[in-house]
Amino acid sequence: MDKWLMYMEIHQLRKKGFSISKIARKLDIARNTVYTYLQRDPEDMTEWLASIRTRSRKLDPHKELILTWLKDHPDMSAAQVFDWLKEKDNRLMVGESTVRGYVKELREIYHIERTHPTRSYQAVQDPPMGEQAQIDFGQTKQKASNGKEVKLYFISFVLSNSRYKYMEWLDRPFTTRDVIRTHENAFEYFGGIPNELVYDQDSLIVVSENSGDLILTSEFQGYRQERDLNLRVCRKADPESKGKIENTVKFIKKNFAKHRVFHNLDQWNEQCLEWLDRTGNGKIHNTTKKRPAEVFIEEKQHLRPITNKKTFHNKMSITRTVRKDNTILYQSNRYFVPLGTYKKDKMVYLIITDDGRLVIHDKAERNVIADHRLETGKGKLVQDRNHTRDRSRGIPEYISHLAAKFNNPDQANDYLENIYHGYPRYIRDQLQLIRRTIEELDEDLMNQAMEECIKKKLYSANDFSDVVEYLKRQRLLNTNPKPPSPAVHPIKSLNDADESILLAKPSVRDPKEYEELFKGVVI
Repeated sequence: MDKWLMYMEIHQLRKKGFSISKIARKLDIARNTVYTYLQRDPEDMTEWLASIRTRSRKLDPHKELILTWLKDHPDMSAAQVFDWLKEKDNRLMVGESTVRGYVKELREIYHIERTHPTRSYQAVQDPPMGEQAQIDFGQTKQKASNGKEVKLYFISFVLSNSRYKYMEWLDRPFTTRDVIRTHENAFEYFGGIPNELVYDQDSLIVVSENSGDLILTSEFQGYRQERDLNLRVCRKADPESKGKIENTVKFIKKNFAKHRVFHNLDQWNEQCLEWLDRTGNGKIHNTTKKRPAEVFIEEKQHLRPITNKKTFHNKMSITRTVRKDNTILYQSNRYFVPLGTYKKDKMVYLIITDDGRLVIHDKAERNVIADHRLETGKGKLVQDRNHTRDRSRGIPEYISHLAAKFNNPDQANDYLENIYHGYPRYIRDQLQLIRRTIEELDEDLMNQAMEECIKKKLYSANDFSDVVEYLKRQRLLNTNPKPPSPAVHPIKSLNDADESILLAKPSVRDPKEYEELFKGVVI
């Protein structure tokens, strides 16, 4: 409603005897707003309205961006707008209520309506800390960076008391091995194991409920015994018994995944963990009115400790895509692989050992290309010095080392310094080319090439290489001289009677005859 119309309506209702509370309920506004409007006379109200029309607001610089989001995605919530703004600029100092009011106003001004799908759940008492975690699967369809649509699958975990969450995504359907692996990752993320795990009747875990006697898949049954897990499987069509994970799945779909563009799986999982820190676990929960990350600090103390850590990882390979910077992403940390490993869609396989090592193979169980100590934190770059370019040797040392290979090191050093001044940005490439060129040469040839380059002032690694090739060809010619030309003997006639014919000269016409011919005169 327009503020001036609201002002008039409030004063009219007050004159009719309505109380402040009834006016607020009737107009669906706060009581403080009613008090404020009643205290202003028409002149004050006019001045105030004029001032707010020209007043700049914190979110005005983002107005066009927010409008684009709302027009492209009319069902977008103000909470998701707030999250996307924080993702774009984490220095933005606004509260969620400010964003909510701003989005509401934009919807009214530009007539962008939003529908609100609803689903009812039965409230249940929260279990004690560390008592229960709920697990469920979900899937979404995302627009990929190439314009196509991809189907993604995820598994989500939530601790029932603190609402602390964890999830992982795949670009293919989950297998039972994937389920076991993600359980291990979740327990590591939580720092312990809850006393009870609540599931839906998923075929990757449960074969049959059998009237309460669970029949699990063989792989998951073995894992359950190894970890001594206490499982509870919900009955069919009974979402209320695991309402917390149902809400979590919906929250992931609506707030994290909705309208987000998919580039690759590693980046998607990385964005997912950032979203968990920022929003999933960092935002105040609507029901508990607490931040899950803060409550989790206490609940973590009640989880069962993880024993024989990483045992289950040894029984399976984890695939990862090699990134352009020759790293792979594992649990929010980056691990180096040797330079040159990266190729488009290059996959490697990871094995986690009992002693806390991350072993990287280029093929499953074979050809180890990297072996790192497993990091427990987040955002770390783990590297092996053997996998990076050798930068310990500076350019001056490199030049001195290379010059020492020639008979006259001082002369060679001056030559290489001249190359350095001519190609300062490419000096390492220049020196490496000269080093590769002389590796297979004998001393005489490499020193002769140096003398020729200095003599002709050819200060370039490519020129040096060309001179070497020229000297090689000259050496080959000197080693294998050209054979002498055969003696030329006069051609002797086969028949003496024909000698007059050989000495005969043909008759020659006068050029004037050809001129007459071209004029059309018949000769």
